[in-house]
Amino acid sequence: MIELGIKGRQDTTVTSANVATNVGSGIVQVFATPMMIMLMEKAAALSIEPFLGDGQSSVGTHVDVLHSSATPLGMKVWAESEVIAVDRRKVTFAVKAFDEKGLIGEGIHERFIIDVEKFVAKAEGKTAAAVG
Repeated sequence: MIELGIKGRQDTTVTSANVATNVGSGIVQVFATPMMIMLMEKAAALSIEPFLGDGQSSVGTHVDVLHSSATPLGMKVWAESEVIAVDRRKVTFAVKAFDEKGLIGEGIHERFIIDVEKFVAKAEGKTAAAVG
């Protein structure tokens, strides 16, 4: 059972692979906003994974974040998540990202608990409908 207060954390270092110029989100070599969001989502997803049943996973459905400070190459960054609401299958997280100098982003992230087999079947059904 997913409870309020469950926390997660994911760390990385800013490299050429995760800067704005190399992920298509800008023209400067600083930690890219999409990569910050990915780190936030990963922190959230992994934090609730141990509480899911067999055949279940979670998918991100909503992100509302502010990226407030740039982080240069070589600096460590991390994201933290905390479950702040649970409404049946919808789990809401407060998310924050930091670098070695402080807060670089924060906001809200929502995930839905899914049955993997049903979810994949529904997604693959789109292909069959588009072709047929």
